Amino acid sequence: MSENLQKKSLTVVIWSSIDRFSMQGIQFVLSIIIARQLAPSDYGVIAMLAIFLALAQAFIDSGFSNALIQKQNRTDIDYSTVFFFNIGVGIVMYGLLVLCAPLISSFYDMPLLNDIIKWVGLNLIVTSFATVQRAKLTIELDFKRQAIISIVSILLSGCVSVWMAYSGYGVWTLVASVLVGNIITTVLLWWSARWTPCLAFSIDSFKELFGFGSKLLAGGLIHIIYKNLYTLIIGKMFPVSQLGAYNKAYTISQYPSSNLTGVLTRVTYPIECKAQDDNEKLYSIFARIIKISTIIIFPLMIGLCAVAKPFVGLLLTDKWLVCVPYLRIMCIAFMWDPIMRLCWDILNVKHRSDYSLKSEIWKKIVAFILLFASVPFGIKAMCVSLLVYSIADIFVVTQFTKRIIPQISFSHVMQLISPSLLCSAIMGCIVYAYTLFISSYSLQLFGGILIGICMYVLLVYLICKDDFIYLTSLLKKIIVKK
Repeated sequence: MSENLQKKSLTVVIWSSIDRFSMQGIQFVLSIIIARQLAPSDYGVIAMLAIFLALAQAFIDSGFSNALIQKQNRTDIDYSTVFFFNIGVGIVMYGLLVLCAPLISSFYDMPLLNDIIKWVGLNLIVTSFATVQRAKLTIELDFKRQAIISIVSILLSGCVSVWMAYSGYGVWTLVASVLVGNIITTVLLWWSARWTPCLAFSIDSFKELFGFGSKLLAGGLIHIIYKNLYTLIIGKMFPVSQLGAYNKAYTISQYPSSNLTGVLTRVTYPIECKAQDDNEKLYSIFARIIKISTIIIFPLMIGLCAVAKPFVGLLLTDKWLVCVPYLRIMCIAFMWDPIMRLCWDILNVKHRSDYSLKSEIWKKIVAFILLFASVPFGIKAMCVSLLVYSIADIFVVTQFTKRIIPQISFSHVMQLISPSLLCSAIMGCIVYAYTLFISSYSLQLFGGILIGICMYVLLVYLICKDDFIYLTSLLKKIIVKK
């Protein structure tokens, strides 16, 4: 990696990290405060709508954001075309959601959903106004402004949601939190991007962008259906409180993995696009990011798995302990997400959205088989199917990446991550063993964290010293930069 690119990468890593981790950190604290006041059933009600909202949002974007980022010679016409398309689809999706509200509430036998859908669905229109603005800031690698926007938005919406939770608004707290946050974010993105659409819509531009984005859309829809099918099935077949527990476990386990993945992909994707014609440089960036990301994410996820019970009991109270078994399994399942996403991004960087779609189809064939096979055995078995699928996901996608860059094969990727996996597994076993001999939640959690950090740093230094030195030097640069 050139010195110039390295400096630029470092800057965007810093601000993208600030954006993701500050926002999610604040959101995590707020979610704990709110969850202590609300019941698992309140979260279950909102989770019932996840699949419908996610599908609608996917249609609104239709892969255009990635298409704009990937395209080298963008024009104002391209931006405006995407903008008006997003708005139009957002309005249509909201209308369809409202029309289907009685059917959805009848499906779950939950009349309250009929009113909730009308308010939650407004998020589709609100976010459609900001898709291009966010993509424009990403193209410019301006993560500083995005970080500030995220922090302001989550703080203001958080104040509203905490007040509502303590005022007894129940499930409406969750509805208002998301809507207020999206409105604030949209307003600030418009102000920051300094871009307004021109009154133009190009069919040629639409065809070109949609030609790339449509394959991503198709793959995205398949993934969304699969991911949210869990909540659909659990919401239909199990009590709403069980769905709430599953949803909370899913949310907690997603915090470390999704945030790191979000930082990595937002930063590496535009940078990799700049190096798309140089396979050697592209692989060098990929290999380094894979190794560094797993050194960070594996211990976080395995560590959380080891202290899941005291974590939930201490922070959320005992009423949420039912989610602990689900949380432990999903921590191991989702720790593979950054690897999968980084491999998948290689396909799009190399203009092979056809491979992206094919890999998604094959992955989801395996995923649906695992899901439906696990349903009769209960929610724990469904969580295990997520874990098995995570490994299968990486295997399938690397069958396509190696056709483009031979070094990015399943065996080579596993070789790259094996040192950090070994260190994390040893650390996790030691921490879990410690918690078995301690009765206090506080001592289990904080003692486990301290032991885990010390143990892991020592293991990483001994087993993967070169990566440890690189990571510490990178952190020093970040501190100095700040």
